Amino acid sequence: MTPLTEDLDPKSPNPDDTAQATHFSRGTGGRILRAVVLLALALGLGFFFIRHQKTEAEARLSDATALDVAEAPAVDVVTVGQSSALQSLALPGETAAWDETNIYARVNGYVAKWFVDIGDRVTNGQTLATIDTPELDAELLAAKAKLNASVAQVAVKQAQADFAKTTDERWRESPKGVVSDQERESKKAGSAEAIAELNAARAQVLLEQADVDRLTALTQFKEVKAPFDGTIVQRQIDTGNLVTAGSTSNTSSLYRLSEDDPIRVFVHAPQSAAAQLMAQGVKAVITSSDQPSLHFEGKVARTAKAINPESRTLRVEIDIPNPDRTMVPGMYVQVAFDLKGGSQIQVPAAALLFRSGGPQVAVIDEKGVVAFRDVTIGSDEGNVVGISAGLAMGDRVALNLSSQIAAGEKVKLNEAKAGDTKSVAAQ
Repeated sequence: MTPLTEDLDPKSPNPDDTAQATHFSRGTGGRILRAVVLLALALGLGFFFIRHQKTEAEARLSDATALDVAEAPAVDVVTVGQSSALQSLALPGETAAWDETNIYARVNGYVAKWFVDIGDRVTNGQTLATIDTPELDAELLAAKAKLNASVAQVAVKQAQADFAKTTDERWRESPKGVVSDQERESKKAGSAEAIAELNAARAQVLLEQADVDRLTALTQFKEVKAPFDGTIVQRQIDTGNLVTAGSTSNTSSLYRLSEDDPIRVFVHAPQSAAAQLMAQGVKAVITSSDQPSLHFEGKVARTAKAINPESRTLRVEIDIPNPDRTMVPGMYVQVAFDLKGGSQIQVPAAALLFRSGGPQVAVIDEKGVVAFRDVTIGSDEGNVVGISAGLAMGDRVALNLSSQIAAGEKVKLNEAKAGDTKSVAAQ
């Protein structure tokens, strides 16, 4: 008889369970196989569809590219017009003081005290500082003593000359035979010698007096005074500083004084505008980008009447009243001149082509064909350039022409507004 424990062994397989597990595995494999086949078909169809779409897009792009290549390139053009009778020329400028100077010491010594500082307004003759001059004072005392001695010497020589004169007169009036002629001549020579010594003493007095006057004049420079009305823009002294007379490279100035009412405005104008700026009464407007409210009007006061050979520019000066000191020396300003005449033709600066042969413009004819033409620049106003030779009224010129466009090539025109050359050039 089999033991009961063998029938109840948990490790023994159950026939029913084995059959059920085998039946489930077979059904699942079929379904997975069908899903894989369907997925592969879907991926294949999607691949062929996307491939077809991409091929069509490439074909359309190729057709569009070929169409663009076949079409003429588009360029912006402007019709050449006549410039106005009054042209504006804007140039950078710089303000400068009407009078400006460095103030040096005229005597050697030490700064005793200074009275004004940078930014202070001073008047002509006002004391700016005082200098102690012990050496000068001692020299003046010695010179006065020498003068007094020379004056006393004149008195002595005067007495000797008077005595010699009376002696000569007595001997000259003596009866002949009482004194010899030699003695008479000796007394006469003594009188002449005494007079000569008197004159020499008097000359020495004048020499000593001149030295005293010189030293006395130098003592006036112990007070450093302003030579004109102005503003102190530099102070380079302090109390106790040793100062040396003179204005050499080894000496330093005490002050720098500037007068800015009126004020000068310096401009370096191009050679092309020199002839017009040298005319009388050319109007100028001064503005500043840093101070939008700054606006002054004036006229050209003077020019150098010569072209600088290095920069090929003309130095122009404008005098501007500046009572409230709105402008100060050294400012950067913009100066606009109103010029009459000048170039008769204007084009935007964007129309110029600078090549090895010189400036050129691209002229477009009635058929849209490009031709390059040499031109001569008459004036340059920044965005607009005046042409003095090479163009005629009514010519159409291209703007910002590509370097890939050659002469004889046909282009498509985008016409700009007539007469609006400045706005076109500024774009």
